[in-house]
Amino acid sequence: MKLFTIGFTKKSAETFFTRIKNSGARTLIDVRLNNVSQLAGFTKKNDLKYFTGEICKIDYLHLPVLAPTQDILTAFKTNKGDWGIYERQFLKLMEDRKIEAALTPEQLDGGCLLCSEEKPHHCHRRLVAEYLKERWKDVEIEHIP
Repeated sequence: MKLFTIGFTKKSAETFFTRIKNSGARTLIDVRLNNVSQLAGFTKKNDLKYFTGEICKIDYLHLPVLAPTQDILTAFKTNKGDWGIYERQFLKLMEDRKIEAALTPEQLDGGCLLCSEEKPHHCHRRLVAEYLKERWKDVEIEHIP
């Protein structure tokens, strides 16, 4: 199974959609908690669903079960929290939610996990992908730049 990841920050719409289209991804999987704010620009939920279908010819799916809680997000973003603490809290949340049992590899195969962070290093989309790889084993992860 193959799982892609991408962030939209510091990308133009043209760059963002071209990279997704050329990646081979079959579904854009939105793993953001807040996907309707003004800060989301061209990646607001309804716009993104439209653009993804029209430009990339792939499906769009919003899976908030793969997003952090508002408390975890606020502690890290707003309060300038520690990445190590955020990572431990988010990994515990995925364990508690049992995401590996709530979803199947078939559902996510060819999916591209989307969030806002430019790079995957300090981003929950990477944590989701690595968590699932650890549990499902046969998962190839590709971070789209």
